[in-house]
Amino acid sequence: MSITTERTSLTDLEHLFEVADGGVLAQKFAKALSDVALAISYTRKQGEVTLSLKIKPIGESSQVMIDHTLKYVEPKERGKVIEEDTTSTPMYVGARGKLTLIPETQQQLFAEKNESSPIK
Repeated sequence: MSITTERTSLTDLEHLFEVADGGVLAQKFAKALSDVALAISYTRKQGEVTLSLKIKPIGESSQVMIDHTLKYVEPKERGKVIEEDTTSTPMYVGARGKLTLIPETQQQLFAEKNESSPIK
């Protein structure tokens, strides 16, 4: 198997973050990182950001439900703030375990501009 084939059969993490929780997970993760980093710079205390993924099957299909939990510990002068947020995204499991929002076997629903329609 070539390196190119191997890469295209892997789950695209960038795309996964774009679609997880309707695209909001990436924004929440970025905000948590920024807030914790800022709090650390002010307090000089340790903080933490954790992203946890739990994957479970959906019935007898080739789909899985991914529960993503974002937890962060933001240090304060006298203590800390702990926040946890869990949401879920259904995904299809394709060839070699590649996760996608839409099945890779999905057929083209509409003809391209230059293609003629078989229906007359």
